[in-house]
Amino acid sequence: RASLPARRAAVAGTPLAMISRGAASRRAASGSRRRVLTRADAVPESEGAGSMFESQFKKVANDSVMIDPVVGAKRFSNYFWAGVVSIGATGFLITGASSYIEHNLLFFLDASEIKFFPQGLVMSFYGVAGSLLATYLWLTINWDVGAGYNEFNKEEGIMRIFRYGFPGNNRRINLVSSLADVQAVRVEISDGVNPRRVVYVRCKGKSDIPLTRIGQPLTLAEVEKQAADLAKFLGVPIEGL
Repeated sequence: RASLPARRAAVAGTPLAMISRGAASRRAASGSRRRVLTRADAVPESEGAGSMFESQFKKVANDSVMIDPVVGAKRFSNYFWAGVVSIGATGFLITGASSYIEHNLLFFLDASEIKFFPQGLVMSFYGVAGSLLATYLWLTINWDVGAGYNEFNKEEGIMRIFRYGFPGNNRRINLVSSLADVQAVRVEISDGVNPRRVVYVRCKGKSDIPLTRIGQPLTLAEVEKQAADLAKFLGVPIEGL
């Protein structure tokens, strides 16, 4: 009769034992991969859009962590202009088609006195161009381009700037820097035809990083409050006010 060590050695060489060791190694590798996932990687792709006018990211402010959500393309103004462009482009296309077939496709759009060349052709061109622009606007809204958050974490000692971009390699933009590199909070305010009210973070050895949303400037009071709260949390001076 074989000894106990010999029997254990025989069992260790069986296919069942080899499969068990392989499963254990795969579980260990999977656990190591899960540990290195960042907060941005943990957001499922299906949640990137969120609901209408509502960001999936929530504001957090305590002694150790500050998370400031950033509104993306899902704004009322974008919905409004996408709807206006869609209606206008549809009207131009229907008018151009009605002039081509010499029959009114819609009773409230009279194209009987419009000749297809050149008026109807020009309207068709405007309709196609408007349809392309409307498609771009609706896709941008659906992808919620520009949405994200600014995270300042004293426990981990990092600053994370996360944004959603267009589908592709840059769908998720995740910039991580050390809080020790933050030197100041800079505010840029300019009025006029194209007003700018932007809050930047100045980092050592890097260009200034903008924190505010794009396309819809904040009010002066919002900019001042955001800059003051962030500078107080980080313990750095404010520049530009």
